[in-house]
Amino acid sequence: MIYDIIFIVGEVYFDHPLCGTAVLKRLLERQGYKVGVIEKPTKEKDILKLGKPKLFFGISSGSIDSMVRNYTPLKKLRKDDKNLDYNEEVPDRAVLVYSNWVKKNFKDSVIVLGGTEATLRRFTHYDYWQNRLRRSILFESRADILVYGCAEKQIVEIADRLKEKKGLDDIKGTCIVSRDLPKDFKELPSHEDVDGSKEKFCDMQNMLSNEKNLAQKLGERHILQYRMPAYTTKDLDDYYSLPFKRDVPEGMQGFQFSVVTHRGCIGDCNFCSLKHTAGNRIISRSEKSILDEIKRITKHPDFTGNIDDFTAPSFNMYGMDCDICNTNCCMDCNKLDRSNKRLISLLRKAREIKGVKKIFIRSGVRFELATPELLKELVEHHLFDTLRIAPEHVNKKVLALMNKNKGDLDKFIKEFNKLASKNKLSFYFMTAHPGSSLKEAKELGKEISKFRNTDTVQVFTPTPMTMSTCMYYTGMDPKTKKKIHVAHTYYEKKEQKRAVIGRSGKQD
Repeated sequence: MIYDIIFIVGEVYFDHPLCGTAVLKRLLERQGYKVGVIEKPTKEKDILKLGKPKLFFGISSGSIDSMVRNYTPLKKLRKDDKNLDYNEEVPDRAVLVYSNWVKKNFKDSVIVLGGTEATLRRFTHYDYWQNRLRRSILFESRADILVYGCAEKQIVEIADRLKEKKGLDDIKGTCIVSRDLPKDFKELPSHEDVDGSKEKFCDMQNMLSNEKNLAQKLGERHILQYRMPAYTTKDLDDYYSLPFKRDVPEGMQGFQFSVVTHRGCIGDCNFCSLKHTAGNRIISRSEKSILDEIKRITKHPDFTGNIDDFTAPSFNMYGMDCDICNTNCCMDCNKLDRSNKRLISLLRKAREIKGVKKIFIRSGVRFELATPELLKELVEHHLFDTLRIAPEHVNKKVLALMNKNKGDLDKFIKEFNKLASKNKLSFYFMTAHPGSSLKEAKELGKEISKFRNTDTVQVFTPTPMTMSTCMYYTGMDPKTKKKIHVAHTYYEKKEQKRAVIGRSGKQD
């Protein structure tokens, strides 16, 4: 078979809504395109097996950055850690490796980059693993176009344009290389400027947004970012109604009957890349679409009665759809509905579907957005084992630098403990984030020694494009440009981790 499009991805492919490549494949096939997938190639010859596509190669490391996948926060290879069950075979900087293989063997083929790794490297970025700035991955890969964030609308338009032999400029949600700078683009500091000035790097960080046409110059060329297209409830209802087989690979059986409820996150945590991938506004699926999907699941031959999860970055942001504005949506926006009423209604109706015995919630909950009514609903009907929350830290200064200084953790814990036993709440914390010294780590350790189920205490990992990574690289708060303490040495990072887990008795 000669394919129109061939995806090369650095992870296992499975025909399920949780697999981004599967969503794109199903969508393109509905449009009449023939789509092949090469999963987890480890050698150059692996990318030859489906031949050359008529239209383009789509290249991605998958949902996880290959460097994050392969290395611990202390830059040790995960495959060498005897405590980890790690069997990945993804090359470092997989997007560049795959692109080079395609360029070598199919010289005139169009290459479209996508996924997390490409998305977060679309402009000049700090690379933690080399401890230096790198230029845009579009320059390094010599690809034709980059799709950032969610790609359903972009990938169909790219396919249609190539089929009609049209150019790839001016497609929303994409980046291209151009000699010209259009008038309606906001220009970031150039690669040369940010490479020579940490203050300029901070300026660039403060300007990053999916909602603007942005440009960055390197030499005589520009990276042009066309603003993200508007995704709607209707769009998501359409995508998740595609006829997936819901097959899952070994190790993911506990997620076979998970249901995606919404997209995006309004938390705006400084260490998180979601605002530059899925976006910083909530797009919820309609109640009918979700309930219809559950009804289809009940007819699956493997279904035994349990819905594995309502999946999203933060479970209880469902229904908090709002237009983008300049306030902190989580707590400050007067227009945002924080009542959880839409979510509670959805849960109750889902439980009534014939064939459903239990709906588990495994996804994390934003404790500052969880009402007492929702907590009661979760405790009485939906806990899988524990309710997972991520306070991340307890020190006010560190929490402010994380942009996690909203809500009252003690009040939430008291509310929860009125409804369930203490061992039904689990916590995720972070140490060595910019602003944290050994003093703050000891404070965290002392405080969380009071908690049970401190599931994870992780060391901060700088990943491209986040505000916290800018702090790590520059040693400044990008918004104020005031100096902050940064744990750069492995020794200090280990000491901070020991200060926390030595008291809590828990490790990641």
